Amino acid sequence: MVSLKWNRWLRPEVLPLFAATGVAVSICAMQLVRNITGNPEVRVNKEKRTQGVFDNYAEGEQYAEHGLRKFLRTQTPEIMPSINRFFSNPN
Repeated sequence: MVSLKWNRWLRPEVLPLFAATGVAVSICAMQLVRNITGNPEVRVNKEKRTQGVFDNYAEGEQYAEHGLRKFLRTQTPEIMPSINRFFSNPN
């Protein structure tokens, strides 16, 4: 009886749905952990909550300008650069 229930949900047609849902949940969890651990405006400890408003702009700038954003700033905003170059620079 148990194998009948698993056969209903583990069909090959359902696996892409599970994969997409798993990726979405992992992205949400990653962002939640990043905000709790690194965001200067989120205060989990009681000592930090009693300090009130922070005027620490350097910490906020460090949080906003993370490594991925710095890397993408140096890249060209193209999805398929080789195809774009092929059609824009005819020989």
